Amino acid sequence: MVDEGRAASVERQEAAAAVVARLDRRTKVRLLSGSDMFEVRGLPEHGLAPIAVADGPHGLRQQAGGGDHLGLSGSVPATCFPTAATLGSTWDVALVEQVGVALGEEAAEQGVAVVLGPGLNIKRHPAGGRCFEYLSEDPLLSGDLAAAMVRGIQSQGVGACLKHFAVNNQESHRLVVDAVLDERTLRELYLTGFERAVAGSAPWTVMCSYNLVNGTYASEHHELLQEVLRDEWGFDGLVMTDWGAANDRVAGVRAGLDLEMPGSGGAFDADLLGALESGALADGEVDRCAGRVVELLQRARRDRVPSDRDAHHRLGRRAAAAGSVLLRNEGGVLPLATDLGRLAVVGAFAEVPRYQGAGSSQVHATQVDRLLDLVRQRVGPGTDVAYAPGYDPETGSGDAAQLQAALDAAAGADVVVFCGGLPAPMESEGFDRQTLDLPAGQVALIEALAAGPAPVVVVLSNGGVVHLPWADRVDAVLEGWLGGQAGAGGTVDVLFGDVDPGGRLAESIPAHVAQLPADRNFPGQPRQVEHREGLAVGYRFHDTAGVAARYPFGHGLSYTTFDWTDAALEGSGTDVRVSVRVTNTGDRAGSDVVQVYVRDPEASVWRPQQELKGFAKVHLAPGASEVVTVDLDRRAFAVWDVAAHDWLVEAGAFEVVVARSTVAAVARFDHHVDSPDVISPVPPPAGLVMTDRELEAALGRPIPQPAPVRPFHRNSTLEDLETTAAGRALGRVVVRVGLSEAAREFPDPDAATEAMVRTALREGPIRGLVLLSGGRVPFAAVDALLAAFNRDGAGARRTVRRALRRRRT
Repeated sequence: MVDEGRAASVERQEAAAAVVARLDRRTKVRLLSGSDMFEVRGLPEHGLAPIAVADGPHGLRQQAGGGDHLGLSGSVPATCFPTAATLGSTWDVALVEQVGVALGEEAAEQGVAVVLGPGLNIKRHPAGGRCFEYLSEDPLLSGDLAAAMVRGIQSQGVGACLKHFAVNNQESHRLVVDAVLDERTLRELYLTGFERAVAGSAPWTVMCSYNLVNGTYASEHHELLQEVLRDEWGFDGLVMTDWGAANDRVAGVRAGLDLEMPGSGGAFDADLLGALESGALADGEVDRCAGRVVELLQRARRDRVPSDRDAHHRLGRRAAAAGSVLLRNEGGVLPLATDLGRLAVVGAFAEVPRYQGAGSSQVHATQVDRLLDLVRQRVGPGTDVAYAPGYDPETGSGDAAQLQAALDAAAGADVVVFCGGLPAPMESEGFDRQTLDLPAGQVALIEALAAGPAPVVVVLSNGGVVHLPWADRVDAVLEGWLGGQAGAGGTVDVLFGDVDPGGRLAESIPAHVAQLPADRNFPGQPRQVEHREGLAVGYRFHDTAGVAARYPFGHGLSYTTFDWTDAALEGSGTDVRVSVRVTNTGDRAGSDVVQVYVRDPEASVWRPQQELKGFAKVHLAPGASEVVTVDLDRRAFAVWDVAAHDWLVEAGAFEVVVARSTVAAVARFDHHVDSPDVISPVPPPAGLVMTDRELEAALGRPIPQPAPVRPFHRNSTLEDLETTAAGRALGRVVVRVGLSEAAREFPDPDAATEAMVRTALREGPIRGLVLLSGGRVPFAAVDALLAAFNRDGAGARRTVRRALRRRRT
């Protein structure tokens, strides 16, 4: 199969090269930039029509008519599947692949050639505004589930796009921030997931991230895009920018960046043509990039076949239930009986569901389930269902009157179900969260309900983890994440025991964010974030430091019971198979996840206490039994050796742990590995946050200094310009215009959209005015403005006034 894949790849490349050979320089250069917001330029004269791409990590967001230049306009209805936070918690490769198939079917139906997803950046810090769009804090779990999604999408003749490559782990100043980290951390934590996904799915495309990585923009990072992605991992597809991420287009082409998105109206064409003319850029380099664009045009599916939206809604409901994590269930309050005398449902999310993230991934859902409606349908005729919203669904805040109404609804109830979580303005693409707390009004409501006589079940809807200081005072906590348009249906199925809660945590829930080493440097400075915690992210921190998480990685309860027996380890060296018999000893069907961790107690270099190296999900009927196997290979025992620039295995004793979570081992096996590799000695850090000296040693160079604000340049932000009086005037205008554009596309923009637009405008580089305007703002105008700002305040003010007059006309 590998040889067949290589042969097909070579055949595609040769066919594309034949087309490129017939193109002139100008046509080749034009091909390296999109034709509009979501369209890849075609070559009609060669029988290649343009193709459409669309956001789609958890559902298509195809904009009619090519989309607006901000990418904010409404989209064609599509199934909104559970977000990656939910899908990650399923630990179910087969199920995620099925969701990918459905996404591919809807893409084909809508004429979309490439789905811009999945995203698999590591959840370095739980306050990351885009955590809902990523799968896990662990690279192996992220990579394997992302590969499943890609395989599903591409099975329908539609391309997928792994994103955002690489080290895009925060939203704050994401277009200008430099992620400073050591090579071992980069390799073991932030690149491994992408490596596994590339190897396991052969994606058609990869999207580079906005940020810099160790001083170089990802869009022009030769080491990442060429040496690692293509030469080492064998990726043979196309690399595109995130929207507006192009910086130095000549450097990008040299590095292997093929396609600038969205189209910038040829803003970089003169630079590329000039570089070709001067010899600074070789024709062969442009030909390679153009060839990959042509290859994508050639392999894109053109036919449109209707998809089954009702079946997709049912699949979304099943996936939402499978990703729901039952964190706590004291006294067996769940599942709920259908013949209760009185059931109180409290919380506005029961009526106005929060089911998807905010930002570019927002989907125009085909239908949306509401928990309150479904609960009323599910209970018996003799059950009285009382309801009180308790808080404002848009802000999450509540007042005394709403609190009292909620307590009145709960009075006399047999069980209280509280539906809470994070409203969209608290977590979104474009900005990071300021706190992990639930809105204060919700916390007060939970505490008040918990003080009453009735058992309280808390159902959470949130894209990232939240603090749970009240968890021990309620009877059950069900983490539903953002479950998509059918998420409420999946939640109701779990609440009443129609299905087992299938989720296991794909990210640790800390007792408090201040425990986390990454919190010391998150989100860092506007221009620089230092990953001083190294590998100590998520459970790698909790387990190594002995600081217990509130709920650990891999945790999740079930309504049935499972017995694990006959655990065994077979094989020698680094070729190992782990097996365990899992038996459902309860009276309900359910699922469990076998997790295999490896630890190196004799390591000569610092290593986390243990690391996930394999997993398998098993579904069992009552009384059924199955032997589950997990294979380990050389990489399961290896570390990245910076001096050797390679993966090395140190000889000695290892421990292989078969577990239900990071803190619930079922079996441990001592295992000896012989190896000729010699690991380069590296002094371990004294703590879990590197000092200046330790970070410099890990980097192998001095810690870089953040770039100065002055003089202003194309990568200066509006925030930078606002340090001047003229800049503040310009800032007010740009933000006002941006918000008016959002209001034009969304007649009633929500608070999350406004916050995202405002933040993006103020924290984004000035070059974005060119790249996201479709060429209507030329670089010459931006350069003149910057020159005026650098020259004198009066000149800048005159330039701004002229711009204002042009805007009014």
